[in-house]
Amino acid sequence: MKGFKILTCAAAASLILLGGSCNKDFLDRNPENSVSGEIFWKSQADVETALAGVYYRLQENFMGYERVYFDALTDNAFPDPGNNTQPNLGAMTIGAISPGLGGVLEHLYETPYKLISSANYFLDNVDKAEIDEQTVNVYKAEIRFLRALAYFDLVQSFGGVVIYRNFLSKVEDARIPQSSEEEVYAFIHEDLDFAIEHLSATAYTGHAVKGSAQGIKARVYMTQQNWSAARTLLAEIISDNTFALADNYEDLFTTTGQAKASVNREIIFATQYLAPNSVHRLTPGAGGLDIELGWYALMQPYKNLVDDYEMRDGKRPAESDLYEADKPYENRDPRLYATVRLPGDVWTNPVTGEVWDATYNTYTGFHTKKWVDLRRLPITTATAAQSDQDYIHLRYADILLMYAEAVNELDGPVDLVYNQLNLVRGRTSVDLPDVDRSIYDTKDKLREYIRHERRIEFALEGHRYNDLKRWRIAHTLLPTVKTPSGVSYVFKEHNYRLPFSITELDNNPQLEQNEGYR
Repeated sequence: MKGFKILTCAAAASLILLGGSCNKDFLDRNPENSVSGEIFWKSQADVETALAGVYYRLQENFMGYERVYFDALTDNAFPDPGNNTQPNLGAMTIGAISPGLGGVLEHLYETPYKLISSANYFLDNVDKAEIDEQTVNVYKAEIRFLRALAYFDLVQSFGGVVIYRNFLSKVEDARIPQSSEEEVYAFIHEDLDFAIEHLSATAYTGHAVKGSAQGIKARVYMTQQNWSAARTLLAEIISDNTFALADNYEDLFTTTGQAKASVNREIIFATQYLAPNSVHRLTPGAGGLDIELGWYALMQPYKNLVDDYEMRDGKRPAESDLYEADKPYENRDPRLYATVRLPGDVWTNPVTGEVWDATYNTYTGFHTKKWVDLRRLPITTATAAQSDQDYIHLRYADILLMYAEAVNELDGPVDLVYNQLNLVRGRTSVDLPDVDRSIYDTKDKLREYIRHERRIEFALEGHRYNDLKRWRIAHTLLPTVKTPSGVSYVFKEHNYRLPFSITELDNNPQLEQNEGYR
């Protein structure tokens, strides 16, 4: 089940909880009137309304579908200058990162804190309701999972940040020093451990489950390069057999595909949407994935990404007999055709047969196809009222590839590593040959291949930016990239941490600016 009713709860002066129950029926209703915080928190229905309101925070900026634009900060894609939803993406790529940069920099900081504020208000009040302790702990576990997700975003972007354990009703109470990066990670683990203890070990159906918390905790361990802890946790997820790879790769990224049971088994956590009340239009100026990617081409794949896809025989184009110079995009890894609209491709609505070719020209020559639902063709301004593809934060393929990476870092090229890679490459709709062990036969070579496989599997999903940072190769790789106009990307050592904005420094005089931006 996906989505939440949009219900306003004026539970605190500066806090708005929007939501309802995790049931599609609720999304067919219009927003109801506000209710006073004085009469709220009485029943389980009140708690579930507030719970859904916290989940609703995920729909804003990079907590939701706009997270795909993280790939436009990497060698995967070019950020079109006309992106008004996330302004200054392009400025970030060429080194114009400063405390005065607005737009995307502010969104990276403010949006997670909105989620944290809502989460803290929920946690401070949920015990007022007359509900049994076990049920309350499940609700708390969901909220603490969401809070951990928000703090994980913050620590990856800014390093040490301010930790708020409770809702603050006074602005002056928020003016406290930031915690160290290590303290933030410890707080994240604390929340995730509680979530793992109390969430159900079931498949994902809209609410966070145990596997959601385990998977994010494993991702945190990977970021901290705690390979051993990550390996143990990932092995538990795999052995539980709750999740599985979807047969059809392309179906993972469309509304119709995500409704299929076989696809749902791969999704471990997502930001959910449901038309007509809960679509991709929360952020001012947003048009939704169909319009922003399929029509306006606000994120344009680089040829470097396209060229990184293997041939169907599992070989690089230069080594494959299948490669033809005059037909460079034929006989490629099928994931390419699900991800990128190639030159000469014609888009056809698979239901009506209607052909649509009204896309904008791109600076790179390529369009994004992943996340664009061709069943909605032709794309028009009205398409924004329909775009409700869920943004997937975590799926089972990531569990397998993180497991392969962790095991390789610990044990080198053992069977277990190749097996995980082959599972991902071998899903029904991809069906690539097994990894060639005679070529990738050392830890270093296999490490590079795992990184390649992550790039291909998760292309244009918003993961590569943080991957490049956690591998500590962003400062060497990104300066080799040039924009279509020939301007080199800039990423220096201090850019692994972003600056706090001037506004935030003014709001909190105890906030200390990160190195390199003072």
